[in-house]
Amino acid sequence: MLKSRNLIQPEDFTVEEIDEVLSLGQRIMKNPEKYIHVCDGKLLATLFYEPSTRTRLSFESAMNRLGGRVVGFSDPKASSTSKGETLQDTMRTVSNYVDIIAMRHPVAGAAAEAVEACSVPFINAGDGGNQHPTQTLTDLLTIKTLKGNLSGHTVGLCGDLKYGRTVHSLVKAMSRYPDTKFVFIAPDELKMPDSVKEAIKGHEFVETNDLESAIPDLDILYMTRVQRERFDDIEEYERLKDTYILNKEKLTDAKEDMLILHPLPRVNEISTDVDDDKRAVYFEQAKFGMYVRMALIMKLLGIKDPE
Repeated sequence: MLKSRNLIQPEDFTVEEIDEVLSLGQRIMKNPEKYIHVCDGKLLATLFYEPSTRTRLSFESAMNRLGGRVVGFSDPKASSTSKGETLQDTMRTVSNYVDIIAMRHPVAGAAAEAVEACSVPFINAGDGGNQHPTQTLTDLLTIKTLKGNLSGHTVGLCGDLKYGRTVHSLVKAMSRYPDTKFVFIAPDELKMPDSVKEAIKGHEFVETNDLESAIPDLDILYMTRVQRERFDDIEEYERLKDTYILNKEKLTDAKEDMLILHPLPRVNEISTDVDDDKRAVYFEQAKFGMYVRMALIMKLLGIKDPE
């Protein structure tokens, strides 16, 4: 059903298609040894015009663990972009060499532009402050696996909600599941954009700038960093960067089974004293990212599940 498709934003897939990817990810997690040769002879291009650790390495680990190989670049200066080549020309060229492409770009909307020139399946690995659909699949797999389902949760999102592509994608995706409630926790300068709130019209949400008062009601707390790379004004960034710092003390009234997620990297927004709390699952979440990308690659390439 997903063979030869592209993923620009989570809405590109139906709920049923997302559940297909998540279910395959869970099967891979249980029996990874059964999948080590399913992508033999396949090539993934990772084209990263913006720095990344988890997303790039998890894509590369995913393809390698499936038996495929990886080519690409992690610095646009190492590509013909530095010579003035257009994004579309790069996509047309790379499509000749590989079976599937994953691209990260600092400009919002770049993924939609790139896919127009691709002749192989394309995955948006993050485009500016716009979307990050594979992080969303990672988040959904984490929640589904650790909570058992994706419905009926109260989800708090805290930090940079204005520029945070991960929260934009996650909110839109979670709003497709029944009885989901949202709590948007941010300073006035970094509030959730109206476009995202409009997209989830009909779902219950509240906005606050008080993290501590919101925590007791949450089933999931999704922390984000204030992103220096999204600010033109360094003084504004310095003023806002440490607005929220989650520490052990602030979890006193949190639910025992609340999940603390973070797309990483973190800076100061989660104290290291939270890391050993059983509710802190952000490093496990990063591992889930590799498995869900394995599942996504298989689905877009039309690879048969050996299970």
